[in-house]
Amino acid sequence: MHSFKEQRLYIDGEICDASSGETFANISPATGHKLCDVQIASSADVDRAVASAKNAFTDWSQLAGAQRGRVLWQAAQRLREQTDDLARLESLDTGKPVTEARLDVVGAAEVLEYFAGLVPAIHGQHINLGQSFAYTRREPLGVCAGIGAWNFPLLIASWKIGPALACGNTLVFKPSELTPLSTLRLAEILTSAGLPPGGLNVIQGPGRVGDSLIRHPSVAKASLTGSVATGKKVLNALADRVIPVTLELGGKSPLILFKDCNLRQGVTGAMLANFYCQGEICSNGTRVFVEDEIFDAFIADLLSRIRHLRIGNPLDPQTQMGALISHAHKEKVLKYIETGKNEGAHLLYGGQSPLLDAPFDFGFFLQPTVFTDCTDTMTIVREEIFGPVMSILRFKDEDEVIARANNTDFGLGAGVFTQNLQRAHRVVAQLQAGICWINNHNYAPAEIPFGAYKQSGLGRENGTAAIDHYTQIKTVYVEMGELADYP
Repeated sequence: MHSFKEQRLYIDGEICDASSGETFANISPATGHKLCDVQIASSADVDRAVASAKNAFTDWSQLAGAQRGRVLWQAAQRLREQTDDLARLESLDTGKPVTEARLDVVGAAEVLEYFAGLVPAIHGQHINLGQSFAYTRREPLGVCAGIGAWNFPLLIASWKIGPALACGNTLVFKPSELTPLSTLRLAEILTSAGLPPGGLNVIQGPGRVGDSLIRHPSVAKASLTGSVATGKKVLNALADRVIPVTLELGGKSPLILFKDCNLRQGVTGAMLANFYCQGEICSNGTRVFVEDEIFDAFIADLLSRIRHLRIGNPLDPQTQMGALISHAHKEKVLKYIETGKNEGAHLLYGGQSPLLDAPFDFGFFLQPTVFTDCTDTMTIVREEIFGPVMSILRFKDEDEVIARANNTDFGLGAGVFTQNLQRAHRVVAQLQAGICWINNHNYAPAEIPFGAYKQSGLGRENGTAAIDHYTQIKTVYVEMGELADYP
């Protein structure tokens, strides 16, 4: 049994109490027991956090890029030094296997390192206009609001914090109320690395706290990772103020296995695209399209391997699947599984809670689940489930599968497994998705842009593309000649 002291807020460089007097319970997904209580920020606390970030912006934005880069670099090294502790914390908070949580911590460090190195290269351009000229300046936006998700709390926080700070902005961040722990630690690490007080503030609470934050008149940009429904609410809330927004929302990504693929690799890709992180990944390839000629072989290999996935204690290094984030979310996934059966899909494997010993018998665990005999119109094929549920669909030819893959309102990711180089590039060029993988799925290092088409989001995170979303361009025209008299 694990428990923590009551968690508070992080404002102006220090842990502090919320003024609301309210708390919420942070529940362990693996046991169903309370990890700790967390204080809820009031509107006054939001005001205080934004004011602190606004005060810090003046000095932070005026530092030379290399100076900001050194702070991010130092923070990354401290993250690396604390990998084991942070991975354990993340595993307890999310229910994911500690081996996966370690990769998240290392990934967050790599994001900060990447943007630390990129800072000195953030600049405008000179434009020759003959006798006269113009130049552009990339300037920070001001106070940014970040709202995180519960599946990768530390990593997603770094995706927002890294570029925001690198560009000279300051940030107020609200983690998901389901995973409130690790971002507080990240804020402390950044302060210890030299970030001025107020450079990053962390407030806690349910959706109303995030709504209060993004609507604050001193917030110059908002970035959300969440559901499509929440993203639409954020867009509506910001419409009157016309401020920039980055939205990384849901998905129902296709994963296409052509008959010429390396089948062993294809099955591995399908498993990673559905069962890694208990299936709680927005870009997961949950619509697995398998060409007719290899369908039976794919099913046989999948079944032979899925039975060996180890489910249980997230802190056990041998565990490969942990617990879903909450009881409510598990019930939602189970309802999708029942809907799939009722609509005629064949439940090939899983669909139930595994039998585990105490204290994990009350955790939110679910077997990896596989459906065959699926059609494109079924609910489990159309809607994002966000759990370990794979829907397998057969296809006959390339044109058919491209059309079916694109027949969705989502457009986050897509994967293609083939050994035909021409086919690989030909197909991904036609897939309507913001990030596509060839012979892999879900790998998203800091160097590459991550974002979406259609209703899966707006803007891009990571890569040099992120700089466009955390800066504004000022154009300066310089007249070198004499103006003609007027009139």
